[in-house]
Amino acid sequence: MTDRVPVIAMWALADEAQIDALVGDSAAAERFTFGGATVVMGRVGTVITTEAGDAPDRSCVWNAEEVRLVGPAPAPVTKQLLGRPGGWGADETSLPIHLLVRLDEGLLYLGTGRVGQAGLQRAPGSAEHVLTSCLLRPDTLLSRSVLDRVRPVRPAPDLPDLRWLRHVNTDRAAALEQFVTGWYPTTDEPQRQPAAPVASRPLPRSLRQLYRLAEERPGVLGCQNRIMPEHELHTDPHGELLVFGVENQGCFFWGLLWTLDDPVCDPAVWFREFDEVTVAEEEPLSGFLIQFSLFEAAMSADYIGLALGLTADQVQQLTAPLQPVPLRPFWPGAPTRFYVAPGLVMCVSDAGEDSGFEVWAGATHRSALQPVSGFDIEWMQFDG
Repeated sequence: MTDRVPVIAMWALADEAQIDALVGDSAAAERFTFGGATVVMGRVGTVITTEAGDAPDRSCVWNAEEVRLVGPAPAPVTKQLLGRPGGWGADETSLPIHLLVRLDEGLLYLGTGRVGQAGLQRAPGSAEHVLTSCLLRPDTLLSRSVLDRVRPVRPAPDLPDLRWLRHVNTDRAAALEQFVTGWYPTTDEPQRQPAAPVASRPLPRSLRQLYRLAEERPGVLGCQNRIMPEHELHTDPHGELLVFGVENQGCFFWGLLWTLDDPVCDPAVWFREFDEVTVAEEEPLSGFLIQFSLFEAAMSADYIGLALGLTADQVQQLTAPLQPVPLRPFWPGAPTRFYVAPGLVMCVSDAGEDSGFEVWAGATHRSALQPVSGFDIEWMQFDG
């Protein structure tokens, strides 16, 4: 006789008997708790329960299409979620994964889900890998009303302010410092880089300032693209440019004209993609470093919004509640402008006449995305 899996209404409260039946014989099921989640694995299915609310460092419902598990997970859980033939992901032989959230009034059933992405790390002294993170995708997207129950958006205690914005075209050193120190927390241990070669030339003041800020806030050097540490600076193959910034896959770089003279106070920044013609960024180094910092802050943010192929009218709607950053477009590859609010940076890139506009918004707290929610936009991902 086979176990009968109960039918639980989508987004309804489930009682303990129904939950037990989802895994089969609950007395024989394996139970594990880690990272704020409880995982129960039985003969007929796996039940994963997270707590209501959210934080980047614990398991929770993240957005309408993501439930995140934070590890390290015990080995049996890793095997259950990822050990299927051919790697992770549901197939016809996989047992169902049921997702629930614990509310004050009971356990809310979110339906079944599947593993969409996972992070693994080799266990010390072992050939085995530990599941450090796992992204589960519900088979049914969560509605706004459900999100408000399982992951209510609460105001942040404080958000990075916009004092830096008024200095952008009067004192760019102050603007860069105020933005960076407001956005990035300091690390426990300053990151001091090896000394640069003795023969290297003096660097422009704004680049030297960024290196100083990076000693306590290394994230400012980038995650998507990267400002190279001083000891890694080098000239390009033609010996014309001092390369100081690189794209994450090495497709293009930014450089300064290389001479043995003292540096220009605020030099032009030159962009080169593969062996294409070198093109100047529209802003000199002082403005470029503000733009680079804004772009990387958005890219590395915990909470994001991503939309592609938007029209000019849709962009105007999204940016109307925000403050424009008064700088010329960044990056010749897809000219990009920036719009900000407390705790929020939005990058709007012109992808070309046939592709419309690409929008990436990054926020330090989920509530900072609220100014750009509620519009008729088809987001690829929206964490608000």
